[in-house]
Amino acid sequence: MQSRIENYWQGEANRYNENIWGEMNSFKKQAWQHLIAEYLPCIESLQVLDIGTGPGFFAMILAEMGHRVTAIDCADNMLAQAKNNTQEAGFQVDFFKMDSHDLAFPDATFAVLVNRNLTWILHDPKQAYREWYRVLKPGGRLLIFDANWNLRLHDAKMQESYEEDLRRAQKLGIAINDHEDPEECDRIAKDLFFSKQLRPQWDSKELLDIGFRRLWIDTDISERVWDLGERILNRSTPMFLICAEK
Repeated sequence: MQSRIENYWQGEANRYNENIWGEMNSFKKQAWQHLIAEYLPCIESLQVLDIGTGPGFFAMILAEMGHRVTAIDCADNMLAQAKNNTQEAGFQVDFFKMDSHDLAFPDATFAVLVNRNLTWILHDPKQAYREWYRVLKPGGRLLIFDANWNLRLHDAKMQESYEEDLRRAQKLGIAINDHEDPEECDRIAKDLFFSKQLRPQWDSKELLDIGFRRLWIDTDISERVWDLGERILNRSTPMFLICAEK
């Protein structure tokens, strides 16, 4: 499954690259910086790991905030885009090709771990979360931003809501920025662990069981980081936030 996921995301690099530059040149850059800053353990420069960096949006905004950023991704094309983007923007980031389930870093390396729209593709989230806990320093924090993107594939009511959102968006002339191969994306997603779990409820229990001592959860941060079109299109799948402290 992991190799199939990696192969799929190789083909998404160009589209995602266009998306993140749109974000860098909109209100979203500052919105994300402000939101992340609220959950950092302190205001000083921190050692941060960006997991599943894609074309490097989080890597760039965190570096701009003054943090020392390391970023990983499993797709070569994503890493190539991220390296070019950070160089173009004038930021220093250390990039590595790495499976987020098996991190090649010593214990207690990072003060903060962040990721966005990454956890839904994990084939073994329990293993990944244990690894993320391992590389966090005591008192460090894990920030997860994601949504129940594919629960609709196993829930008829959610599928109806999803289709209703699509129809409304189309009627309003909202651009639907779909995957390069939506059918293959759905085929992969249907078999993924998180496509069958209601979140962030599942994550909360698992993170506490692993050993995280405190959690902060916001089940809907969409108003803060999405534009109106995204909020209409994804009405039934709002983005949530989980902050877990070791």
